[in-house]
Amino acid sequence: MSVAVSTALARGVVYVHSTPSSLCPHIGWALETVLGVSVKLAWTPQPLGRKLVRAEANWTGSPGTGAHLASALRRCQNLRFEVVEEPSPGVDGGRWSYTPSLGVHHAVVNCSGDAMISENRLRAALAAGDPATVRTELEVALGAPWDAELEPFRHAGENAPVRWLHRVG
Repeated sequence: MSVAVSTALARGVVYVHSTPSSLCPHIGWALETVLGVSVKLAWTPQPLGRKLVRAEANWTGSPGTGAHLASALRRCQNLRFEVVEEPSPGVDGGRWSYTPSLGVHHAVVNCSGDAMISENRLRAALAAGDPATVRTELEVALGAPWDAELEPFRHAGENAPVRWLHRVG
């Protein structure tokens, strides 16, 4: 019996929307641990907070690397980030959003970049009954509270430089 080994590569982006500059080395180490390569992020000031910085980097790795990156980054407190993994052959993509006040939100992302809500999650939202609660449940499933909190930080980083990070093996 032979076992097929996937050689598919996933790719994505890590957006550190804001962090105190004192956490920069820890964030770099977290990314290096997951990617297995040296990481040098180009930190730029985050205009929305004194002593806050931001960075972003593209990455490649095996499918599932996005989840590992998000898990490693969420251990660092007081930062706001998103990790995006594009869909790869046979594997859905994902987006992990994190804020200190809300924690982590994960959304499955299709090839068009749309967040997908599972049948079970939809059934649970519909079971809530009244329209206001159904709407709230669907907004949470789509990550609307995370988007609302991160949006000002996203815009503050427009035109920032992007670097590619490659995972070996």
